[in-house]
Amino acid sequence: MSCCGPSRRTLLSAIGLAALASLADPGSVRAQPNPLFATDLEVVTVTDQSVILTWTTVAPDPSGRLLPVDTGAEVRLGPADSALTTVYAEEEPTPFHYAEIDGLEPGRPYRFEARSNGVRAVPALSLTTRIPGSPESTGEFTTLTPPPGRPLRTVALANDVHYGEQVSGLVVDNLPPGFRQEPGLPPYPEVMLAAVLDDLRRPDRAADLLLIAGDLTAEAKPEQSRSVRGHLDSWGAQDRDYLAVRGNHDRPHLGSEYQGCVPAPADHYDCWAEQFNPRQQLIEHELGGLRLLGLDTSELDGSGGSIERPQFDRLGELLREDPDRPTLVFGHHPVTIESGLTNTAGPGFVLNRPDSIELQTLYERAPGVFLQHSGHTHRNRRTRPDTGAAVEYLEVAAVKEYPGGYSLLRLYEGGYMINFYKTRTAAARRWSATTRGEYFGLLPDYTLGTFADRNHVVLRDFSGLS
Repeated sequence: MSCCGPSRRTLLSAIGLAALASLADPGSVRAQPNPLFATDLEVVTVTDQSVILTWTTVAPDPSGRLLPVDTGAEVRLGPADSALTTVYAEEEPTPFHYAEIDGLEPGRPYRFEARSNGVRAVPALSLTTRIPGSPESTGEFTTLTPPPGRPLRTVALANDVHYGEQVSGLVVDNLPPGFRQEPGLPPYPEVMLAAVLDDLRRPDRAADLLLIAGDLTAEAKPEQSRSVRGHLDSWGAQDRDYLAVRGNHDRPHLGSEYQGCVPAPADHYDCWAEQFNPRQQLIEHELGGLRLLGLDTSELDGSGGSIERPQFDRLGELLREDPDRPTLVFGHHPVTIESGLTNTAGPGFVLNRPDSIELQTLYERAPGVFLQHSGHTHRNRRTRPDTGAAVEYLEVAAVKEYPGGYSLLRLYEGGYMINFYKTRTAAARRWSATTRGEYFGLLPDYTLGTFADRNHVVLRDFSGLS
């Protein structure tokens, strides 16, 4: 059963949150003839110099249903040992607030309050934002301390666009209830991809390269593959501005609608390959001395991951030739045992165990490999390696739905900084707020990730990069 409109789905995520808001700030809410609730507060992004807060405002209609309502917004902020001052005021009223404050000092604790029409924003009934010590529960955060040395490069990490998808949030058949875009609005995968590319055009988010770790399409149909390639090409050039590997949704398919595309084994046809790369081919790219390797971990059928022998052999050859070169690997399927045990679909959803062991063994012998970027789980999460290799295994939340965004990897001479960003166009913020209600309202606890999963610094020697 698919859903009606986004207003109703926003209701589902707001009902319990609004009740919590009234308890958290009873004076400001109950004093109003028509109560306003400022909910879903999230401290999404904290860099060395900035913070981004998001929240939603809702109010009851005459029947008592909670609906999004346009309001103003302000943020009061100051160092933890000083008084708060107003540092942000929203220019145009909206239900879906996105406040970015710049000019902060690295490594410094700050206190904050976010308000709409005088009502203080509070976090949702979410474990992620209400765990003890979280910025949302304490009203405090500490800016990151950047790695030492000069900044070198910025790489954007994204995945799971699902271009062509019509219903978001389905797992099996029509369950749980899915989410559709409102009639008359552009399809949500197009809205969300456009929002990512819009962000990356802006000077404060400009990246040297965009890496897309799979599931660019819903089912790799010819028109989906052509359309997503055209959308990306309107922003930049493949193999120069962006690199893409396929995910399980981009795999070769059976059926008459795929015939005419590149033939694949067992009577399959590969329409994705006509626009991007051949099946199970390793992508190789260099950026100022940084080596970027893209893995095709998709299988011919099914959602699990594997790496076939020719691709493994080429990867091993490259790593043996230059084991110490700083190397970032990206592929759709996560790799580690922890990822297999903690994702909602289980161990069969990630890279199969023999290939995972072989891959991590290669990394042990190539100390230059420092990060593997994966998608597929639609969540922000770091998982523990299964070997002694000093590699960060990072899963990045989906472009297509809540929290709806991408991560920036900023390289310095002495390490790197990771930050996750929600997309900020008005249409993207509306859809992201709507899809908070996926999986009966439990999606935020699974996909947002902890503050440290989204924002962290790793020290590493990159002094040889340009």
